[in-house]
Amino acid sequence: MEARHCGLLPPGPFSGFFNVARKPTGSNHHGNPIKRRGGKAVKGVYPQLFLAGPSPVLGPPQGLAYKAVMTTDSSLFDDGSAAEGKSAPRHSTGLLPSQSLRAMIAAHEIAASADIKDEQIQPASIDLRLGNVAYRIRASFLPGEGATVRDKLDGVVMHEIDLTRGAVLETGCVYLVPLMEQVALPWRVSGTANAKSSTGRLDVFTRLVTDNARAFDTIPERYRGPLWAEISPRTFSVLVRTGSRLNQLRLRRGSPPMSDAALKRLQEEVGIVSGDATIDKGIGFTIDLEGDQLTGLVGYRAKRHAGVIDMDRVGAYDPADFWDPVHTKKSRSIILDPGEFYILASREAVSIPPEFAAEMVPFDPLVGEFRVHYAGFFDPGFGFAGAGGAGARGVLEVRSHEVPFVLEHGQTVGRLMFERLTEPPQRLYGQGVGSNYQRQGLALSKHFRRA
Repeated sequence: MEARHCGLLPPGPFSGFFNVARKPTGSNHHGNPIKRRGGKAVKGVYPQLFLAGPSPVLGPPQGLAYKAVMTTDSSLFDDGSAAEGKSAPRHSTGLLPSQSLRAMIAAHEIAASADIKDEQIQPASIDLRLGNVAYRIRASFLPGEGATVRDKLDGVVMHEIDLTRGAVLETGCVYLVPLMEQVALPWRVSGTANAKSSTGRLDVFTRLVTDNARAFDTIPERYRGPLWAEISPRTFSVLVRTGSRLNQLRLRRGSPPMSDAALKRLQEEVGIVSGDATIDKGIGFTIDLEGDQLTGLVGYRAKRHAGVIDMDRVGAYDPADFWDPVHTKKSRSIILDPGEFYILASREAVSIPPEFAAEMVPFDPLVGEFRVHYAGFFDPGFGFAGAGGAGARGVLEVRSHEVPFVLEHGQTVGRLMFERLTEPPQRLYGQGVGSNYQRQGLALSKHFRRA
């Protein structure tokens, strides 16, 4: 199967930000109507890449030069609500909800080499899909200012892997995969990526890389170009293919994390975590090592040298083939062995109100020599009673670093950082958007059968 590479976006999508002609918003470049809602695909997405500079695939653009022009960006949040007489977003800054992401897709500010599926769009994020090839590389890298990923790739590639028919990514190896999605972010809109929950619970380490990047998992405002995923399976080898979704992207307009004062008010009004919240540069998250009252189960420890896991199969595997149960002791403590991977749970139940989202700080050296989360994003509605959540607990993906480390019941293991959305999403987590972990307690990833 021949890979479909990306070229240049035809004039139109950037007329609000660039001095180019704008096409009617109701149709795509083929003249077909844009399908904004319903169905399985969001139409009007171009299989081309919108780059102001040289394309990593096609080379320099021919005869096109985009000149930035400052203008209003009200169209960023226009999902048709204005025409329908609905109110504008409540806040000028914040994380963008699903309807704003759909508007950006319709405006070709988010595009892909194949139609973006409705199921990719979560309440405050969009799932990103693997492209046609994976490159086994000798070492992780960042391109740095003035360089593309493609510029640096030739010096580290070991071999190329075809993903169109599926391929195994092996433990201990590092891979770089061009994603199907590309972005052309407007002024004041930036992005942050993280692993999806199902990816993190398999100990698959993945990070987003962009051209000119000096940091992983971040996209600066006005970035126009391709997206790449760096993937490194740590415990289980995984089977992936073109279209597999391992990480997710959320976009924001301005908006730093909420202050402690705002968090205290939200906790008093809504109760975003159960019990007495410790609020200091975020909300403290503690570990539950009391376990199930009947079985004493507190978590799972991954087995070494287990079989391959297909990332796209749900409920297909017996947990006993991949995990050893971890039971509580009278001391209500466990010792984390270096290099081993554990699934544990928080003591607190979490409730994310519709107009907010949260992220767990993945590693905090102040609380111990271990990593507590790979996929720490909590969508609006997670654990929220109005979305059927009723206070879901946070599942923790824990890996110790260089030395054994003792974890005790109630010990602080991380912090939750909250952000406000510009407005509530049209659908919350748990309301028919592929939500696999609503109302969860201690739970393995969706790939494993549940009792």
